[in-house]
Amino acid sequence: MTHRRNDPVALAAAKAGFSPATGYRVLQDARLPSQRQAPRGRRRPDPLSGIFEEVVVPMLEAAPGLRPVAIFEELRRRHPDTEFGSRRTLERRIRDWRALNGQEREVIFRQVHEPGRLGMSDFTCMNDLEIAIAGAPLDHLLYHFRLPCGGFEHGHVILGGESFVALAEGLQNALWSAGGAPRLHRTDSLSAAFRNLDADAKADLTRRYDALCAHYGMEPTRNNTGIAHENGAIESAHGHIKAAVKDALLLRGTTDFTDLADYRRFIDEVVTARNRRHGPGIDAERKALRSLPNMRTTDYEEVLVTVTSSGGFTLRKVFYTVPSRLIGHRLRVRLYDDRLDVFIGGTRLMTLQRGRAGVNGKHGHVVDYRHVIHSLRRKPMALRGLVYRDSLFPRAPYRLMFEHLLEAVGEKEACRIMVELLAMAHERACEAELAHILEEDLAIRRIPCLSALRARFSPDPATLPEVVVEMVSLSIYDGLIEQGEAA
Repeated sequence: MTHRRNDPVALAAAKAGFSPATGYRVLQDARLPSQRQAPRGRRRPDPLSGIFEEVVVPMLEAAPGLRPVAIFEELRRRHPDTEFGSRRTLERRIRDWRALNGQEREVIFRQVHEPGRLGMSDFTCMNDLEIAIAGAPLDHLLYHFRLPCGGFEHGHVILGGESFVALAEGLQNALWSAGGAPRLHRTDSLSAAFRNLDADAKADLTRRYDALCAHYGMEPTRNNTGIAHENGAIESAHGHIKAAVKDALLLRGTTDFTDLADYRRFIDEVVTARNRRHGPGIDAERKALRSLPNMRTTDYEEVLVTVTSSGGFTLRKVFYTVPSRLIGHRLRVRLYDDRLDVFIGGTRLMTLQRGRAGVNGKHGHVVDYRHVIHSLRRKPMALRGLVYRDSLFPRAPYRLMFEHLLEAVGEKEACRIMVELLAMAHERACEAELAHILEEDLAIRRIPCLSALRARFSPDPATLPEVVVEMVSLSIYDGLIEQGEAA
């Protein structure tokens, strides 16, 4: 319009950069085309007219957290003969109302992480990946440690719950892998470790956790109970590391592993690959970490137990067998997440696999048939009603053969044959090979022939000849020395 004051319409339009026709149209109406359009009205009646303000809004004011789907179902219940349009119409209307009239929502404050300041620990369930060990499903968690500044991560497979032992073992593995310790260590209040404990036990666990952090020069911190986003730097990383594990499993082609050690190596490879991508940041943060102490601190619980006449001891609702010569002795047990180290005095006797009680509180059993087979041979009928009978059999073919024998030859003969088979597996070190033979017998529903098996796995230890070794007199060495001097 500035050019129009001094020039004709055609010249003014040319100077403005558009056609003369557009110039004449602007001269008649200077509004933009979008401004000349009339506002679009409704094309059909409002399906929520007389309902949204009168019914829905009071619901939202009374219960701000009410979901739109619940409101939609309630409207259908109250007015079964009324059409409310689609549920999506109601959801859009509620979303717009909440944007203008809803409550204030919590704001998440993104943090800047300083190198070497914070390390975070948490546990995440891995059961949705359907991991199996030798065909058996593995119920487990993953202990996850992270340095949020550099991106360093560490994962450790946990077979039990979120206990202090699991935290202590996983945290120390992570710190020694990182090569240093941060100034602060944060957890989620160790709620699982404190569950169902009295006040003294809670205080003891707190002291142990504080002592663990003090050993590495870290200040222990915990997020507020139930506020998970305060640990968002590791909570969000759970999904990423589980996605990486899932992708690696798909590339591997199977979720079945030969043993637990094989699966743990697999997890280490996945975590190492993730750390390799953050190599520069991790190397930079390592310079800001505190030096590690000269040695690790304890990552186990120590418990005193007494071996009963049953040939074992009970710990955390699990019965463990030990050699019968230990009956009546008091043992010191170091309880780890996946194993038990058994001591008598200061002497380490053995390592036992750690068992778990059933989900319904039923006692578990960790039984080695070699510990009790000598007594069971004298009382074979005890096998019929033995409390831990199913745990006694070292492999599935033994258990299946016993069930077959009960049907085929009766209880007394079945117990006698089964005990002899177990004794043979122990005395002649043929547990795996004998299990294969029992599988073949089960396939054709055949009763094992003990005499044939004894001949196959000969010689019988009782028939081996006695070898007497006569010690040579040491005086003959004097003669050898004299001959050497004479030469």
